[in-house]
Amino acid sequence: MSQFFDALEIETPEARAARLYGQLPGLIALAHAKAPGLSASLAGVDPATITDAAALATLPLIRKSDLIAAQAASLPFAGLVTRPPGQLTRIFASPGPIYDPEGERPDWWRFARALYAAGFRAGEIVHNCFAYHFTPAGAMIETGAHALGCAVFPGGVGNTEQQVRAIADLNPAGYGGTPSFLKIILEKALELGTPLPSLKKALVSGEALPLSVRDWLAARGVSVLQCYATADLGLIAYESVADAGMIVDEQVLVEIVRPGTGDPVALGDVGEVVVTTFNPDYPLIRFATGDLSAFLPGQSACGRTGMRLKGWLGRADQTAKIKGMFVHPAQVADVLKRHGLSKGRLVIEKDGDLDLAILSVETADADVAGSVADSFQALCKLRATVLTVAPGSLANDGKVIEDKRPVG
Repeated sequence: MSQFFDALEIETPEARAARLYGQLPGLIALAHAKAPGLSASLAGVDPATITDAAALATLPLIRKSDLIAAQAASLPFAGLVTRPPGQLTRIFASPGPIYDPEGERPDWWRFARALYAAGFRAGEIVHNCFAYHFTPAGAMIETGAHALGCAVFPGGVGNTEQQVRAIADLNPAGYGGTPSFLKIILEKALELGTPLPSLKKALVSGEALPLSVRDWLAARGVSVLQCYATADLGLIAYESVADAGMIVDEQVLVEIVRPGTGDPVALGDVGEVVVTTFNPDYPLIRFATGDLSAFLPGQSACGRTGMRLKGWLGRADQTAKIKGMFVHPAQVADVLKRHGLSKGRLVIEKDGDLDLAILSVETADADVAGSVADSFQALCKLRATVLTVAPGSLANDGKVIEDKRPVG
């Protein structure tokens, strides 16, 4: 039995890039033909010209943070879905609300790959403790497990004692859900004196997986790997080896961009995760997730050849209110661009009742501080103290705005 789900996982990077970028013209043409909301954002774009990373980076972003207003103006999907709502299999609502479609294709969310990497195989039972109502997390695991040939127990959330009884009775091979709820189930099993020897593996998501929790679960016989997914995009990346980064799903394109812009950052720099999916029902192109991460150098020790993400490193939306004015990362980026600067950080501090804005910019030209301060005032309608710092001296954490004011 292969250790890989399919041959896509061991493609050469060149072959993977040719395959994915080669699909972009058709994806953009589909958006023009069947997704009016997406077509409007791509007005004037010739699909035949978008065939590599540089060309992709010229397209506008679709921001997750804008979906609530966009959908409210054009219900239910803001013109981003290519099929009428009644021709879908399910419609979900994530907090906001943001409405999410699901089509009828097997493994629509592409979760079988992540389950396979976590050790699940055909003929096993998956105890699924993701929610089954409103949000699509339960369906993500279930459809992926079915594509693998696994049976699914739809445990959902809560009812801890009943979860323990079902696991003891049905002997599932593994668990899908949040890591914290798996820990709760195992703690309840210990309290009840009910052994759960069949539970050997888990695919978790939806929250952070601290090393302490992973180790606690491993000490009780459960090998845990995690994946990164959203209700809009499905699977984005998955672990194959614990704490070795997450491999980008072989059927999506991921970029890391400077927060507040659509500009890709250098390899290893922290930025916002932007994803393009080749989903014919929901062809999201340059979808900005609002999550921060970074690419890791090299390949996974498991033999898979895809790019790896470092994991979730925070949120890209760092908007702050200073003296009654909102300042956005995009505005800071515009200030930097005016002066040919690539990296800066706006720190907000409190001096008594006074808010202080301090903008540090990486440059070897100390004389630029005055003109940068003028640009900041012109674009942000606020005064800031500008400090010039040596190139490479600002932290590589994706922060453009850091609010250090005390809370409360």
